[in-house]
Amino acid sequence: MPAARVARVIVDTPLPQLDRLFDYAIPDRLREEAVAGVRVTVPLRTAGRLAAGYIVEVADHAEFAGELSELEAVVSTARVLTPQVARLARLVADRSAGSASDVLRLAIPPRMVRVEKAWLASDAEAPDEQQGESAVDPHEVRIRGYDPGLARAIDEGRRVAVDAVPRLARTADGTWVGAWAITLAQAAARCVASGRSAIITVPDYRDLDQLQAALSALVPAQDVARLDAGQSNPDRYRAFLRCLKRRPVVAIGNRSAVYAPAFRLGLIALWDDGDPLHTEPLAPYAHSRDVALVRAGAEECGLLFAANTRSLEVQRLVELRWLEAHSPSPAVTPRVVVTSAQAGDGGPSRIPPGAWRAAREGLEQGPVLVQVARPGYAPVVACAQCREAARCRRCGGPLGLDRAGAAPSCRWCGAIATGWSCENCGGTRVRLTSRGSARTAEELGRAFPGTRVVVSDGERRVTEVDERPALVVATRGAEPLVPGGYRAVLLLDGDRMLARESLNVAEDCLRWWSNAASLAAGGAPVVLVGVAGPLAQALATWRQSSYASVQLADRRALKFPPTVRVATISGTPTAVPQALEALEPGTFLDVLGPTPVEAEGRHGSGHPESVRAIVRFDYAQGTAVASALRSAVIRAASQGRRPRPGRGYRPPPTLRVRLDDPEIS
Repeated sequence: MPAARVARVIVDTPLPQLDRLFDYAIPDRLREEAVAGVRVTVPLRTAGRLAAGYIVEVADHAEFAGELSELEAVVSTARVLTPQVARLARLVADRSAGSASDVLRLAIPPRMVRVEKAWLASDAEAPDEQQGESAVDPHEVRIRGYDPGLARAIDEGRRVAVDAVPRLARTADGTWVGAWAITLAQAAARCVASGRSAIITVPDYRDLDQLQAALSALVPAQDVARLDAGQSNPDRYRAFLRCLKRRPVVAIGNRSAVYAPAFRLGLIALWDDGDPLHTEPLAPYAHSRDVALVRAGAEECGLLFAANTRSLEVQRLVELRWLEAHSPSPAVTPRVVVTSAQAGDGGPSRIPPGAWRAAREGLEQGPVLVQVARPGYAPVVACAQCREAARCRRCGGPLGLDRAGAAPSCRWCGAIATGWSCENCGGTRVRLTSRGSARTAEELGRAFPGTRVVVSDGERRVTEVDERPALVVATRGAEPLVPGGYRAVLLLDGDRMLARESLNVAEDCLRWWSNAASLAAGGAPVVLVGVAGPLAQALATWRQSSYASVQLADRRALKFPPTVRVATISGTPTAVPQALEALEPGTFLDVLGPTPVEAEGRHGSGHPESVRAIVRFDYAQGTAVASALRSAVIRAASQGRRPRPGRGYRPPPTLRVRLDDPEIS
């Protein structure tokens, strides 16, 4: 059989029209090094430029009939692109109407030369050995708190939705973590013990620390690779290279960890898939849940979604019987008390008497958690005389206070509003319309003199608080852990959280409250303030899945996501209608718009004539819709660079397509 001489390369480029494999001849000097998976540089036909890329496959014959250009260089002999990840990138790009090269930027960290050379040297000295018999019997690793059916489902590679145990638990070395972390760690340990790899994706570093602590007692440290966005580039690349070895590994990390290479992948698990941190802000904007679904199907591995509050997307799959639902046995529920009152005697105006008593009694035993809606001191202020919202004279943004006695400053541009006066009535004094974490801590400090007050928010990163009495004021998602759990939990600002304009606001609030309630000690009160109705009842009875089912039925009647898929198309008034014309009749349900949209950016920058259309379509038509919209993006990008005689180059048309945007506003 003749020696391979053609490399099929995916080029790392932002141009959508180049999103395909290109054939390049392999020169004799590179024949030994040019293998599938390595980084290369290749020539482009325009202006002699070079581009980076990856060899996806090597063949004997080219699909291109003309003369082939030669590879310029092999950057490294490390095979960083596995066939499974290359296929996944293509599948995710096609589903999202994006480019595979954009997916690979998320999947493969930047190259660290020194780390890579050390890895190649160690790999040459000690070549990989395929997994033999494990020292751990997978059946000895039990999924505690669940019936044996969950363990069987994981062993058989099935797809499951797990309702987490809402409780803190102690690891073997005495570290306190969420019980969910131990459940996922046990599931991953079963995979490693049976010779398979596992990937676990969590929202942020707080969850990642808990998961790593839970894994430490179950899986050898050398078999755990942490892919954390907060790591240094060398550390992250070192962990990525560990995943390339032909030995089972537990890859843990944030949303991009779902792309990690893994030998004999047996399980993909996601914790709290409804958290917005699972949403990828970079093109092609694929949610980690969707990537996990695509990868599990492509590699035929198990899939596990765990959360205190089941997302509507997971609930839909449960009702379709595509996922099996598993709940703790016996059931564990926090002690939730609901009060719709917002004012009380003897304490801060936001704390009613019942919550006040719960906080006072809890402080006699240990820390008390107070969850608030927003960080800072006073994020929004208004005129004290006419109650009109105070606005910045420079950019029109809202004014707020950073600390007591400070001059108001703009939340958008940061300008200090010295000498401010109300444009409506001429008043010069402001009043607080919302209280942030710092202001709440100040009020509680006065209400409970001598009590330690801890603030945890985006500016103050506190991950753990000891068992001494303290008032812990935290924004949603920033709640520290306490050994044994909080002695009381107060959920404030419920009405303000629900006032946010979002299709998912109720689901998000239920998730925030449930996650905070899961940090309470056994039997400790969890007081929800200012909220009533079905949402409060779902929290009080701990029947979040029933609430999700009702919400899903309403979405189905209205043809809202996730019962249908949506594509948002934004751009110029010419480009958007052209993109809509590319859709074949019968492939979509309806089109909303096009309608004008506000200029993007906080300061009013952006295209002044932008319009947007929303396309709703069934899941079965996803491939056809994504393909048609991708073609429209390529056509718009290609047309945008044609010269016009006497007028030079016109600016490229702004056409942006995003599928399954979770926040359409």
